[in-house]
Amino acid sequence: MTAKDEEWIDEADGSLVRPYAMTGGRTRSDTLGLDLITLVVAMHPATEVEVEPEYERIMSACQFPTSVVEVAAKVDLPLQVVKVLLSDLINQRLIIFRSPVAPANERPSQHVLQAVLDGIRKL
Repeated sequence: MTAKDEEWIDEADGSLVRPYAMTGGRTRSDTLGLDLITLVVAMHPATEVEVEPEYERIMSACQFPTSVVEVAAKVDLPLQVVKVLLSDLINQRLIIFRSPVAPANERPSQHVLQAVLDGIRKL
């Protein structure tokens, strides 16, 4: 860890960089339709591309197809922040994504809905 890194990390609290600073104040990335199970994969190894540290961490986590929620867990950042940063990387063509295919008019079965309701009641 360099002296520069030590300025931005507090051992007890973690990163001192706030999410709005990482995203440039942006809070939404609705243009691409990324959801929790959208798969993302980096087009290049993170070491081949000159990007900011947060982007590099995300690219490292995306060396194999990974869901958006898994990326957020791996890089230990809030999901919405990861979605904004992923959108930036996708727009720069450094990451590609594929959303799951589901028929728009297909509703969940009664059995699935009942199982979810039963699970919630057990909580």
